[in-house]
Amino acid sequence: MIREARRGDAAQIAAIWNRAIRDTAITFNADEKPVGEIAELIAARRAAGHAFLVEDAGGAVAGFATSFQFRGGSGYRHSLEYTVMLEEHARGRQRGRALLAALEARARAAGAHTLWAGVSAENPGGIGFHRACGFEEVAVLAEVGFKFGRWMDLVLFRKGLQRGCGQPGAAP
Repeated sequence: MIREARRGDAAQIAAIWNRAIRDTAITFNADEKPVGEIAELIAARRAAGHAFLVEDAGGAVAGFATSFQFRGGSGYRHSLEYTVMLEEHARGRQRGRALLAALEARARAAGAHTLWAGVSAENPGGIGFHRACGFEEVAVLAEVGFKFGRWMDLVLFRKGLQRGCGQPGAAP
């Protein structure tokens, strides 16, 4: 079941996120996230009108998805970036797609125009996931991340959310 994240979910979210930070190249961040920081992030995203969702599998968080403004400044308020992460045992079971669909629905309802994802080029599963979910690859940013003693590329994906998105003259 997908639901809004609560402060009490922060420890389970931290476990998922920190495992990815520690053990994988799917995120370039090398600093683990404290539980308190995640609890504050949940509240901050909600206060800003952005989603922070969890996949609740019988009381255990199997994954999460959250959106946030793509860049600072009011001109970017209709463009959102997002993060989706799953427990390893939850992958390949359509939970990521379900979280993303729920996140997209919330973003559309809030008037978002585009949804953006930055995917490590060393994450072929993430690249395939975004292509399968209707995102278009728009850029490869060479060597923008550094982790595990090497430079890594970031692949940017974009998905239009509103009618006319991507067409000249389409406005909010």
